[in-house]
Amino acid sequence: MLHIVDDEEVIRDSLTWLARSRGISAAAYDSGEAFLGALEGLQSFDTQGECILLDVRMPNISGVALFELLAARELTHRLPIIFLTGHGDVPMAVDTLKRGAFDFFEKPFNDNKLMDRVQEAFAASRQAGEAAAVQARLQALSAREREVLELILAGKMNKVIADQLGISMRTVEVHRAHIFDKMNVKTAVELARLLK
Repeated sequence: MLHIVDDEEVIRDSLTWLARSRGISAAAYDSGEAFLGALEGLQSFDTQGECILLDVRMPNISGVALFELLAARELTHRLPIIFLTGHGDVPMAVDTLKRGAFDFFEKPFNDNKLMDRVQEAFAASRQAGEAAAVQARLQALSAREREVLELILAGKMNKVIADQLGISMRTVEVHRAHIFDKMNVKTAVELARLLK
């Protein structure tokens, strides 16, 4: 989902039309407050990826202030931000990019280049979402399962794991089954690929 946050209706309409002409679903917000309200009601992130096109200068919550709020919540990896501005400010652009903004475009911008960067932001958002899902699955493992996981990843056989941890082979098999189930994999090779 492409989130367009701009106080100018003509810009919101134009960007929404541009996104939809490329098959990208888009939602437009006339202020930072409106976007934050929608974000609070968001149940989950789009598995196809997310991106925010964010105007720098808006009344009340500016684009930079909204960026700082999202960065403080550690959301800028899942919601990559592309700033749009009609008032080119190189130091501001450099600063926001250093602090994690995905890109910075001056108005008027090249439609194709902007949409290409949106697609790249979607890919980055998907990767961040996949990484967060893997971390959540790892957190669901018990301490013993994490020990067994490390030994599986080291290529150890069940008997060796049992001897090393001082538990029965049957217990290792149960832990292995739980690990594969929680990590949503079927083999040790899939597990290793997931955690590389």
